[in-house]
Amino acid sequence: MCNRDPRSRQLRQLMEKVQNITQSMEVLDLRTYRDLQYVRDTENLMKTVDGKLKTASENPRSLNLKSFQELKDKVTQLLPLLPVLEQYKADARMILRLREEVRNLSLVLMAIQEEMGAYDYEELRQRVLLLETRLHSCMQKLGCGKLTGVSNPITVRASGSRFGSWMTDTMIPSSDNRVWSMDGYFKGRRVLEYRTMNDFMKGQNFVQHLLPHPWAGTGHVVYNGSLYYNKYQSNIIIKYHFRSRSILVQRSLSGAGYNNTFPYSWGGSSDIDLMADENGLWAVYTTIPNAGNIVISRLEPQSLEVLQTWDTGFPKRSAGESFMICGTLYVTNSHLAGAKIYFAYYTNTSTYEYTDIPFHNQYSHISMMDYNPRERVLYTWNNGHQVLYNVTLFQVIKTAED
Repeated sequence: MCNRDPRSRQLRQLMEKVQNITQSMEVLDLRTYRDLQYVRDTENLMKTVDGKLKTASENPRSLNLKSFQELKDKVTQLLPLLPVLEQYKADARMILRLREEVRNLSLVLMAIQEEMGAYDYEELRQRVLLLETRLHSCMQKLGCGKLTGVSNPITVRASGSRFGSWMTDTMIPSSDNRVWSMDGYFKGRRVLEYRTMNDFMKGQNFVQHLLPHPWAGTGHVVYNGSLYYNKYQSNIIIKYHFRSRSILVQRSLSGAGYNNTFPYSWGGSSDIDLMADENGLWAVYTTIPNAGNIVISRLEPQSLEVLQTWDTGFPKRSAGESFMICGTLYVTNSHLAGAKIYFAYYTNTSTYEYTDIPFHNQYSHISMMDYNPRERVLYTWNNGHQVLYNVTLFQVIKTAED
């Protein structure tokens, strides 16, 4: 039931190739800019050497010991240009390879287009709807479980600054396909709302929401059509309804640190992290009485009242990010390259364990990591890139008798 169409795998492989080519082009662009700047900086030196060589050629007698030594010194200063020029030659060869790869990609895409052209549009639409129905059926059969693995990263888009947050609605069930993006962590008020994930990838078909109060951090979450976020320079949580463009409720999270009192290891006013999973809405934070250890509170979505609270005993400043899956808080040990999921706290038993679940931190600086229970993926903002990870859960399959 959950098997994918073979063309999906082929398209996914093509996307990975395009991503690799894009990254190679970015490296080339940065390196060319750097080297070109170096060449420009040595332009006057080259003109000086050229002038001295012309003078010496036209009037050899003018080249005495002192002027010869000066000329030699100037030429020595030009020697670092040699590896730059060698790199240019290597980059030229890389461009030829990339051009060939792009040509091959075009041929493959043309073949796929011809194959897809063999299907009637309405037939394709019906097949997509059928696949979606089957997928939802599969998802409903999968119960909650324990996190056992994280996939390779899937880069959806590169946009915005180094820090930020992006998300889809986490409410189950929901047919809402909108995507929201919130760039930055400091005094931001502008939320971009995209109609679909495809529109987000292309940066088109979006509207702007200007929040009544600025936000702090990147720990925002959209739940049942409303944005929950931490108000700047406070421990107040705000529930902002997108369709009515109004604040429905706001409430102080009693005792919670704010304004970089107890942030994650990367800072960024990440004191209060709001998230949602299969069990509802949560707040992750810490307080002075808890000595800076991570506190988990389950919130009532309508009133923002705290329903229950757990002290995990894990120091928040030692955590890179955290996210909830099936009532379990998973904590990473860093926001940088080499990070792994290091700690798990189970709210259903009030127990914890240390874990060792690696994942590839491709862009080396994660400032937001949240689980979406509808799609069972992790959303991350990684150094100006919006990235997804699929998760593997050790699950109990629900049967009709359950």
